[in-house]
Amino acid sequence: MIEVVTPPSPAVVPEQALAIGRQAILIEIAQLQALHDRLDDAFVQAVGMILQTPARVIVTGMGKSGHVGRKIAATLASTGTPAFFLHPAEASHGDLGMVTAADVVLAISNSGESEELVSILPVIKRLGTRIIAMTGSVHSSLACHADVVLDSHVTQEADPLGLAPTSSTTVQLALGDALAIAVLDARGFRAEDFARSHPGGALGRRLLTHVRDVMRSGQDIPRVPPDAGFATLMHEISSKGMGATAITDAQGRLLGVFTDGDLRRCIEAGQDLRAVTAGDLMHANPFTIAPDALATQAAELMERHRITCLLVTEADGTLVGALHVGDLMRAKVI
Repeated sequence: MIEVVTPPSPAVVPEQALAIGRQAILIEIAQLQALHDRLDDAFVQAVGMILQTPARVIVTGMGKSGHVGRKIAATLASTGTPAFFLHPAEASHGDLGMVTAADVVLAISNSGESEELVSILPVIKRLGTRIIAMTGSVHSSLACHADVVLDSHVTQEADPLGLAPTSSTTVQLALGDALAIAVLDARGFRAEDFARSHPGGALGRRLLTHVRDVMRSGQDIPRVPPDAGFATLMHEISSKGMGATAITDAQGRLLGVFTDGDLRRCIEAGQDLRAVTAGDLMHANPFTIAPDALATQAAELMERHRITCLLVTEADGTLVGALHVGDLMRAKVI
């Protein structure tokens, strides 16, 4: 029977681990600062090329650069630029058929000499497809094939051996983000546009849900005429469960509002409520919101003014809905 000897686990020296970690971060910060300082007209040309393409941005790269490339392609796609990742090795075995002359290829390689990547560049050039190179070597084979060269070189990787792609991939990732954000800005991309590519989850709900999607309407809106008596007023507040009621005129235009809080203040003031009407008790010019406003805007308005419900009106003051904070919670907007 062969005895398996397990080597002892290395011990962690806390001070050394913290020092190494902090040094790695400082190195990467320094490389990002250098990238910031050397952005030039080539970056502007790359942004223009991406913005003007009638087709897609095809991102490609091997190894760690490929992993970064997948993220850059995803960021571009989610911010209004059709993009996908193409693996260079798969491209050599048929996937180059995805590339057209109308596309722009963003090729990423720190050395600029990755064999799988360099081998497909002449074919891409023959198609007439424009190439943006992101490389740490501006005199490399990749750079020589490119229409625009983005310099992503680093002077120091973050690992103590200086071998693992660390600072170099951080710089590539930051440069890809910078490209996507600059294109987004030039395209006039809005939050609503972002929401259309993120319909799922909390982000989609926050950006796509409008007040009209979650408001109460029709018979569910608490409302009384200005000549309604106190008993009618209280019945409407209780039956509709919003802690408030709107006061509207005969044409349905909003005149004012009366809330549970108003009732408490009337009682505290010793006011005789037996002979008063809704018009006597209401306060005019309540907070309102338009039905086409984002539900998140309604939530922000409620929070800012410390209220739990909003009345929804058209531009002419016609009451069309009512919104309670509970409605926003059920819709998972907040």
